[in-house]
Amino acid sequence: MSIVKFEFNPKVGIDNPALTLTEDTDAEGVGEPRFYLLTKESTETFGFCLHEELGCQGHVIRQLELGGVAQRRGLQDGDRLLQVNGHFVDHMDHLRVVQKIKASGNQVLLAVLDGGSYEAAKSLGRDLSQMLPEDIRPRLCHVTRDKSGFGFSVSCPEGTKGTFQLSVLQDGPADRAGVPAGCWLLELNGDSVKSYSHTQLTRKLKQSGSKVTLLVASSAVEEFYRLRGLRVTAALADTSRLPFKVRELHLVKGPAGYGFLLKEDDCSSGGVGQFLWEVDVGLPAEQAGMKEGDRVLAVNGESIEGLDHEQTVHRIRAREDQVTLLVIDPAGDEFYHSIGLSPLQFFEDSDPASGSCTPSLPSRSGSPALCDVEVAPKGPVSWLMAAANSIEIIQSQRQEQHTKLCQAF
Repeated sequence: MSIVKFEFNPKVGIDNPALTLTEDTDAEGVGEPRFYLLTKESTETFGFCLHEELGCQGHVIRQLELGGVAQRRGLQDGDRLLQVNGHFVDHMDHLRVVQKIKASGNQVLLAVLDGGSYEAAKSLGRDLSQMLPEDIRPRLCHVTRDKSGFGFSVSCPEGTKGTFQLSVLQDGPADRAGVPAGCWLLELNGDSVKSYSHTQLTRKLKQSGSKVTLLVASSAVEEFYRLRGLRVTAALADTSRLPFKVRELHLVKGPAGYGFLLKEDDCSSGGVGQFLWEVDVGLPAEQAGMKEGDRVLAVNGESIEGLDHEQTVHRIRAREDQVTLLVIDPAGDEFYHSIGLSPLQFFEDSDPASGSCTPSLPSRSGSPALCDVEVAPKGPVSWLMAAANSIEIIQSQRQEQHTKLCQAF
C-alpha cells in the first residue's frame, strides 16, 4: 500500500491541486452575491417567476423559462433575490418587490444569492445588506447654466474617444445639481458619449442651451460594472438629486367627493394620458397636493400605462372612499420623455418628496394566493389592456401547498 503525503507550505498553500484554502465564509457555506443585468424586448418577459414560499425564507427565483433572458444570463432555480436596481429588497413585502421589477420596464439589475448560501447566512444571523456594495448606482443630474457656465470642465486622454472625466467647480451649477468631482461622464441628454471625441462632446454641450442632463458614475461604480461586464445605463440611476419627482397623493373622499376631474389628453410623448383637471379649492384633492395638469401614472399602486379613460376611472372608483395616485407635473413628464424613461422607474418606496410609502397590492382575502395575469378583450375604442398592468390576486384551485405567492416576469 502506498501512502501519498501532502506538505503544507505557508507561502503557496497545500501542494495538492485538488485542495485549496478558503476563507471562513466559504467554510460556513456562504457564497458571494451575483449580479445580473437583464434586458428584454417590449414583447418579451424576463423569463422567471418570483415566489414567496411557505417554509422558505426570501424572494425565490423559480420556473426559469428555457432559453429565456434570465436563464441565458445565468440565474438559477432557488436563487434568492436581494437587490433590484441597487435597492435592497430582502426585507420588503413580496408585492412591493414585484412592483419594483415591473416598474423597471425592459431592463433590470438584480443581485441574488444562491439558496444554500442564503439559508446559511440567515442561520448565522448575517445582515445580508452588508454583503452588497453600499452604492452601485450611477447618478442622473440635471444642470442649469448660470453666468459662469455649467460649472464643470471635461478632460480625456489625448487621441481617445468616449473617456471623459469631469472636474466640478465648488458651489457651481454642476456641484449644486449633485455632480460628484472626478466622476466619469457616460451619457449626455440621454445619449451615450462612448463614441464621442472631445470636440464632438464640446459641440453637443454648446447645442444643449441652458440645461443639460448628465449620467455620471464615480470610479468605484464604473469599476463595479466594468469588472462584471455590465453596461451602465440611466435606467439604473440614482435620481434623488433631480428636480423632477413622482408625487404620491392619498385622497379620502369627503361629502362633496374628491374634488377633481380626470381628463384624457395627448401626452408630450405623443401618446394619450390621463390628466388631473379642475381641482376644487378646499376639497381633498387640493389638500393632498394635487395640481391641475398633473399626469396620473398609477392608481392604488398599479401603473395605468396602456389603460384608457374608462379603465382608469374604474381603478379610481375601485375603493369607495379613498384612492392613492402617483402623479407627475408637466415639466417632469417632459423631462423623462426626453431621456426615454418612465418616471415610475424612479419612484422610491419612501420618497422624501412624499414622505410616504408605495402602496402594496392588497389581496382579496387573507389566504395564500397566486398572481395571475388577465388580459381584457379589445373594447369599443380598440384598447387592449396591457398584461403587465392587469395583475389581479386570485385564488388558485391548483396551487401547490408550499407556494404562497408568485409572479412571472
